[in-house]
Amino acid sequence: MSDRPLRVIVLGATGSIGLATLDLIGRAPDRFEVVGLAANRNAAALAELARLHKAPRAVVADPAAGTALAEALSGTGIEAAAGEAALVDLAVVPADIVVAAISGAAGLAPTVAAIRTGTRVAIANKECLVTAGTLVMGEAERAGATILPVDSEHNAIFQVFEDHAASAVEEVVLTASGGPFRTWAKANMAAVAPEQALKHPNWSMGAKITIDSATMMNKGLELIEAFHLFPIGPDQLSVVVHPQSIVHGLVRYSDGSCLAQLGMPDMRTPIANCLNWPSRAGSPVETLDLARIGTLTFEPPDTDRFECLALAFAALRRGNGAPTLLNAANEVAVAAFLERRIGFLDIPATVDRVLDRAERDHMVVEPGSLDDVAALDAYGRRAGSEEIEARARLRA
Repeated sequence: MSDRPLRVIVLGATGSIGLATLDLIGRAPDRFEVVGLAANRNAAALAELARLHKAPRAVVADPAAGTALAEALSGTGIEAAAGEAALVDLAVVPADIVVAAISGAAGLAPTVAAIRTGTRVAIANKECLVTAGTLVMGEAERAGATILPVDSEHNAIFQVFEDHAASAVEEVVLTASGGPFRTWAKANMAAVAPEQALKHPNWSMGAKITIDSATMMNKGLELIEAFHLFPIGPDQLSVVVHPQSIVHGLVRYSDGSCLAQLGMPDMRTPIANCLNWPSRAGSPVETLDLARIGTLTFEPPDTDRFECLALAFAALRRGNGAPTLLNAANEVAVAAFLERRIGFLDIPATVDRVLDRAERDHMVVEPGSLDDVAALDAYGRRAGSEEIEARARLRA
C-alpha cells in the first residue's frame, strides 16, 4: 500500500455500486482521495457527493444536466462539466484506480479511455465486456492496465483463480440466486408485474440489473464477462443456482480441488477487494456465520423457464457480434417491460427474435472498433424496438 492516499475516480457515483464505493472510501479518508466523480444525469445527487468527498471534478454524462450541476456547485471551487467528451476527459485524470460503474453503453468510452492510461480499472459495467470484451481486454494488455472485476461472482473467481495453474482449471462455476421467480411455473411468470420482478430476495441493486436477475439474463451476461476476464473457453463455464447467495463463485481444478469464495450478499465486499488490491483492509460488511446460516443449497438452472440464460450461452458460443446484439436487444426489452409495454416472458422472446433477425441480415460480425460496437448496438436496439412495436400491433 502506498504511503499517500490512493487517488480514486468513480464513474457512476450516484448508482448502487458508486454509493457503496464512496461509503467505503468515506470510512478510510487516510487511505483514499477522491479526484473525480461522474454520474449519468442526477446533478443534485452528484453535487452533494462531490462536496461531501471533496472531489475537485464532477461530470454528468447528460449534457442537459450540465447547467444544473454547474449551479449546484457554484462557489465550491469544484470543476463541473457535462457530456461524453467531458466524461472521457475525467476518466484519464491521473488516478490509481478508476471504478467504472456507469451502466449501459454510456460507460464504454470512458472505461476504455481509463484503461488506455495503464491504471487499475475496477469494472462494474457489464456492457464493456459483454459488448466489446475482445477490444477492452486487448486495450488492457497493450496499456499494461490491471482489470479488477467488481461483480460479486467475477470477483469471487478472481480471488480463487490461480493464474499459475490456469492449465489445470477444469471448470469455472458462477452461482445464481435464481431471483424472485426461482420456484415459479413458467405459465405463472407470464403475468409478472414490474413491481414483483423488482423484489430481489437477496441483493439491493438498480432496476435494470434487478430485472436481469429475475430473467437470469444477468447470469448469462456474467458468463460472457467471465470468458473475457479469465483464460478459459465457453465449455469451461457453468452456472449453479444457490438461493442463499453465500457462495459467489467456484473454480474446479484437475486434481479434484474446488476453491470457492464465500461472503454475505453485500457488494461492499468485492468493492473493498478491488479498492485495496493486492492488499486487504477491513470493511463494515456483516461477518459470515455459517453455523447461524446452517444450510447452503444448490440446484441446476432451468433454461426452459429462464430462456435468457440459454440465449446468453448460445450467444457466447456463437461469438463475434452475438453478445453485443444480445445485450442491446435485452436493454430495449427490459425498458419496455418496466414501462409495461411488454410482458415478462416477452423479454427473452424479443431477444431471440432480434438474434434470428441479425443472422438473416448477416449482422453477427466481430466488431473491430468501438465504432463497430456502437453500430451493432444501434442495430440491436432498433431491431428490438421494431419487434416490440410489431408485437404490439398484433395484440391491438
